[in-house]
Amino acid sequence: MSDERLDELAESARNRGVKLVRSRVRTPGKRRFGKVGLTDRSGKAIFGMDAKGPTAKPEEVEDYLRNLGAKDWGASLDVAMLPRKRKATKVKREAANDAEPEPKSQRKPKPAPASKPKARPKPAPQPKIRDAKGSDVPRLLELIRYLGHEIDEKSLRKNLKALKKTGELPLVATLDNTVVGMCGVGARVVIHRPAPLGRITALVVAKEAQDHGIGRMLVAAAEEWCRKKGCALVEVTSNDRRTAAHAFYRHLGYERSSIRFFKTLR
Repeated sequence: MSDERLDELAESARNRGVKLVRSRVRTPGKRRFGKVGLTDRSGKAIFGMDAKGPTAKPEEVEDYLRNLGAKDWGASLDVAMLPRKRKATKVKREAANDAEPEPKSQRKPKPAPASKPKARPKPAPQPKIRDAKGSDVPRLLELIRYLGHEIDEKSLRKNLKALKKTGELPLVATLDNTVVGMCGVGARVVIHRPAPLGRITALVVAKEAQDHGIGRMLVAAAEEWCRKKGCALVEVTSNDRRTAAHAFYRHLGYERSSIRFFKTLR
């Protein structure tokens, strides 16, 4: 707003018994530049003012003055700003004798008891990976048989003890303290490779726990186990009929490199 318009605004304020205060900031872009406010004749802030000075735009002050004039054009500020006195209300006197009880229809209903906040639902359990232990044998027996291998509990316990001695205990996945998956791991030195060869010897996830990423977690843990053993390569074998397993390993970056042959010795 130009200086001429600000002068007109100041004149309009004087006509209504108030004073226009202009900001002393003269640098464009700085805070309070071009701001104005209103005070009464004693300097008390009325509109668009704080402890440090004007805060309102000229257009806002102009609207305020216009509304002030519309309310009471001929009144002074002191008269215009005074609140109206409320009429005194008569105090209802209580009867000297005991008051009659209110009819049931007029009694105020008792407030309903505050409902207890609903308990937050427990977060779903997250799968964890750890080494297999002796107490897992009954569950491991179920998983190995689900994979299609027949082995008795005595032989399984014997194998588990032997793997513990070589530091090649299977990895198991648990969900809420229940074993839901297993991954056999191994590492060996072979004559034709410069570094130990890592191997996933068996991988199985319980039917009820499939399609939740547990198989991927077990493979990732097995690969990390092989890295710590110094392996530069990890291999896995899968039965020809398990086409879904083949797709799973390809998805994880494994490549088909050979055909496996075996012969029963007894």
